[in-house]
Amino acid sequence: MPADKTANGDEFSEIARLFRPLTGGAPGAFDLLDDAAVVPQWPGFDLVVTKDAIVEGVHFPVGEAPDLIARKLVRVNLSDLAAKAADPFGCFLAVAWPRGFGAAEREAFAAGLGEDLRAFGVDLLGGDTVSTPGPFTASLTALGWVPADRMVRRAGAQVGDTIAVSGTIGDGGLGLAALTGEIADPDGWLAGRYRLPTPRLELRDALRTRAKAAADVSDGLVADAGHIAEASGVGLRLDLDRLPLSAAARGWLDGQPDRTAALVRLATGGDDYEVVCAVSGDPPKDFTAIGEVVAGARVEVRVEGRKTDVVHKGWRHL
Repeated sequence: MPADKTANGDEFSEIARLFRPLTGGAPGAFDLLDDAAVVPQWPGFDLVVTKDAIVEGVHFPVGEAPDLIARKLVRVNLSDLAAKAADPFGCFLAVAWPRGFGAAEREAFAAGLGEDLRAFGVDLLGGDTVSTPGPFTASLTALGWVPADRMVRRAGAQVGDTIAVSGTIGDGGLGLAALTGEIADPDGWLAGRYRLPTPRLELRDALRTRAKAAADVSDGLVADAGHIAEASGVGLRLDLDRLPLSAAARGWLDGQPDRTAALVRLATGGDDYEVVCAVSGDPPKDFTAIGEVVAGARVEVRVEGRKTDVVHKGWRHL
């Protein structure tokens, strides 16, 4: 795990102190003393690789606690593996420490990273550390195993399939609104959903046996369901009246003067990190049916049976 020579202090000693314990003794990590790692093959399984980056002021608030930054970084990457029905086992970290991000902040980041890597059974295999004038930026490359030829892709949905989503939708977007002071969040539950999403790794077996296509809901339900439609060469009809909502989201919805606009906001806000998928027939346990796969090439959104125009279907990265 090479380090930037401009970092404060002895960067190699810091890597050994902060990050070597996070390897879990994985032999291919070589105690982070090399500039590469070896991933042994697991016969009968495919290696699934994904990578997500997070940037201060974009994916988390300026001034966020370093341990929470690290934990969100782990979770958003594992969410991608969850949607692929993969079992995570290892990762590579790249982090750019900004000016003013001192030893205490780096230690807190490493502590948060270690907490969640241990919680999800993932070993740190290598990476890189550099310095930057800002903002804070970090990325994780996450590795997982899935039985050969069983990874659930975005492509594969067929006309007549049911579109279903896990958990509840809209909490992540409302959580960001709570952090900015736009809406009330007395117990901090919504903010917690935004700060520390839960990757739905427990859905692995259901996805492997039932899902024809899947994606994690990071950019917004409408946008991410649309990715399935595009990859599969089909259209979708989504019924926002069927959205699964938490008590907090339903309470917010009940207080909005324009119910249609509010439902669209919940379905396009992003940061939910649930799984949307296409299945035949009724959805599996822990999923809610919210629409159907139809012929065509567009995503049709309905509220109270009427078509609703959705200009911004979710977060746009560019």
